[in-house]
Amino acid sequence: MAAETRKGRFAQVVSAGGAIEVVTREVSNPGAGHVLVRVEACGVCHSDSITKYGIFPGIQYPRVPGHEVVGRVEAIGDGVTEFKVGQRVGLGWYGGHCGTCEPCRRGDFVCCIRASVPGITYDGGWADYVTAPQAALAAVPESLDSAEAGPLLCAGITTFNALRNSGARPPDVVAILGMGGLGHLGVQYAAKLGYETVAIARGADKASFAKELGAHHYIDSTAQDVAAELKKLGGAKVILATVTDASAMTAALGGLGYNGKFVVVGVPSTPLEVPVVPLILAKQAVAGWPSGTSIDSEDTLKFSSLTGVKPLIEKYSLDKAADAFARMESGKARFRVVLETGA
Repeated sequence: MAAETRKGRFAQVVSAGGAIEVVTREVSNPGAGHVLVRVEACGVCHSDSITKYGIFPGIQYPRVPGHEVVGRVEAIGDGVTEFKVGQRVGLGWYGGHCGTCEPCRRGDFVCCIRASVPGITYDGGWADYVTAPQAALAAVPESLDSAEAGPLLCAGITTFNALRNSGARPPDVVAILGMGGLGHLGVQYAAKLGYETVAIARGADKASFAKELGAHHYIDSTAQDVAAELKKLGGAKVILATVTDASAMTAALGGLGYNGKFVVVGVPSTPLEVPVVPLILAKQAVAGWPSGTSIDSEDTLKFSSLTGVKPLIEKYSLDKAADAFARMESGKARFRVVLETGA
């Protein structure tokens, strides 16, 4: 029997630094071990700038960005055992691994040095359809709205996974530095995980919003000494840095307590300044954390469904992908931009 073909829309970047254009093309059935997903929604993440501007070497153009994908299985390739047609699935930053590098051989697939990433190494979810390896897919609870679930597969998994692997235990003091796209989810997760949660952001006007998200304390970094305020609470066991401002990170470092950990998930353009003496005398640490694999995505989605964690989003139609990217890049979105296909 001949392979079935479909037609779909794809919002692709034509070249590094080039335009985002929506084209229609044929979609073939998936190959062995792969799944074709009919996309319902896909988030627009700051990391999509990697594809837009060719920040990583070796990106082949035209390329369709998008790694916050939620949809339903349209077709499965030979050897696919874990997913069925019609099943609701998600696809995040983790898009597959090589299986042979040292991190893979140690079971740490998200740190694969030859990792596949949707929207970078193969076409992502700014489209009606996306094809991905079955290992990269996560089951999505029916209780979650597709547009709201999309950002949980990147901003959500990054903050949730970082917190639950940080070493903090309830009711430790955990501070979330920043209340943007990552931070507004980080505050919710920290509170739902049972930590004494501190939100840190710029401006007194954000205090009420921080409390709505579940924060027990709010620190206005424009009017208060962040480190001193955290020390008043006994020092933070964990500070989750979601901002991209190295100076803001440096200002918060002094708020760590004994055996505290400063976990970086935001990417500043300049190096951090880290005072060494407290690291030694108080056994403190500075660490980074990547997102997670597909099973971590499932955990994030299940936890979010159980506890009511949701991102604040702005919706755009797939045909307005260029406008959606511009909105994200402006920094004015509250707080995640999501494309919907109408499926």
